[in-house]
Amino acid sequence: MAVYNLGSINIDHVYQVPHLVRPGETLCALEYSRGLGGKGANQSVAAAKAGAKVFHIGAIGPDSDWMMEALRGHNVDLGNVLQLNTPTGHAIIQVDRSAENSIILFPGANRHIPDGHVARVLESACPDDMLILQNETSAQSASVRLAADMGLRVLYSPAPFELGPLKEVVRFTSLLLMNEGEAEEMVAAFGSLPDCDVIITKGSKGAEWHRWGKDPLHAPAFPVTAVDTTGAGDCFAGTIAAALDAGLDPEMALRRAVAASALQVTQADATSAMPSRAEVDAFLENAP
Repeated sequence: MAVYNLGSINIDHVYQVPHLVRPGETLCALEYSRGLGGKGANQSVAAAKAGAKVFHIGAIGPDSDWMMEALRGHNVDLGNVLQLNTPTGHAIIQVDRSAENSIILFPGANRHIPDGHVARVLESACPDDMLILQNETSAQSASVRLAADMGLRVLYSPAPFELGPLKEVVRFTSLLLMNEGEAEEMVAAFGSLPDCDVIITKGSKGAEWHRWGKDPLHAPAFPVTAVDTTGAGDCFAGTIAAALDAGLDPEMALRRAVAASALQVTQADATSAMPSRAEVDAFLENAP
């Protein structure tokens, strides 16, 4: 089995700030760092470190070899990543002293992935495989339709949240993953949750899995001291994709994803903070 990820690859420009900048304010940052990011790259790394075989489908611009090397270092297969003349996507991230963040995103090459490229990649996929995707790339609609027709499981994180793409993709989704705010906005627009499994992450309150036709599952959060919450949702998504790909039952997969996210926020940076399967195992052994 394998995880195919139609996902963004971004350069993260991270600024540690006294507080999130206010309208009209010029604020001096306390620290700056540059690193690999993007919801797609984050989820690929999280899934690979959790033990899955991950094939990343994406696009970057010129002068981005360092990003490819970083992804290869986490055992992500990059044979299906296109190199284009369009600039690589990037994010401007503020992180305040309480570990909350604010992000400005430039999609760049992520929005220039052709439908046909994804279709060629998925020719090698099997019905037991999984396609994961977010709202940071092109080729979503055609790819999710194809994956559903092939019998692949589809895990969709509708972030950044937009109702248009959500309406198009959710019809073919096996598992929808949202945070509390996104779930509230969806219910306000549609009147209810969709006719598929839905996981709602709730930060310090854990996560809930609303299973279609079954009783919901709840996994409580683990008490940790957060340093940087950037990428926590991506860590959750990649970990649960890997757990389900490995055949774990929903209750154990949910608990592992919550544990991995708890570990991830205790370190700065998004991608490099993704915990390994062994680290999550050790954490759970000592957890209450």
